[in-house]
Amino acid sequence: MSKNPQPPLIELCVEGIDGLLAAQDAGADRVELCASLVEGGITPSLGTVRAALELATVPFHVIVRPRGGDFLYSEAEYRSMLADVSALAGLGVAGVVVGCLNADGTIDEARMGELVRAAGPLNVTCHRAFDMTRDPAEALEALVRCRVGRVLTSGQRDTALGGAELLAALVQQAGERIIILGCGGLDPDNIAEVLARTGLKEMHFAALADVPSAMHYRNPRVGMGGSDLDREYRTTVTDGALVAATIAAVRA
Repeated sequence: MSKNPQPPLIELCVEGIDGLLAAQDAGADRVELCASLVEGGITPSLGTVRAALELATVPFHVIVRPRGGDFLYSEAEYRSMLADVSALAGLGVAGVVVGCLNADGTIDEARMGELVRAAGPLNVTCHRAFDMTRDPAEALEALVRCRVGRVLTSGQRDTALGGAELLAALVQQAGERIIILGCGGLDPDNIAEVLARTGLKEMHFAALADVPSAMHYRNPRVGMGGSDLDREYRTTVTDGALVAATIAAVRA
């Protein structure tokens, strides 16, 4: 596939306010705002969203995911998602990122349609719940029927390089009806190749780095719930230099 004449829009997946600031300073076009990226991203706090609205100079979309794990939600979890989407619409964020599946690996069209209606004028993205569907071509048609605006996908593989063939097929299938937002291990070494092989118009990556905590006192005898006690004294941050290098690699 030939290279796109226009450079792709670049979305950065970030955790919290510091991540948003690092991403926009490094040249991101848009941000997906999350909490707890160690779990793949869950809904950030209302205070975080309000601070982002005050500080953001680029549009940001907020993930609405009540927990880690699968995308088969209880009725109570789903109601909390509807409430979050409605609250975010009231705050005036640019968009929301959601995803609900049925137990058989299909898109839950009833719930996705209701979430789109709750979002009103906001952009709606289906996150990588899509990558857990059993039939990606049918799942894409289901999202079109639900009036979802874009879908985040690595082509149902761990990396965009591994999923490049499906990503290219999804771009062709989508046409102008829905945007394919490609992701999966994108970095300065592979992002241009993925673009050339897929024809994506939007690309998404995280560019994360672990940095040691600034805490001088450390208690080695207690952790906050995990078995990796050292995790209490590491912070995962958006690496601005890596963001800039990856963007430069795809826009060279």
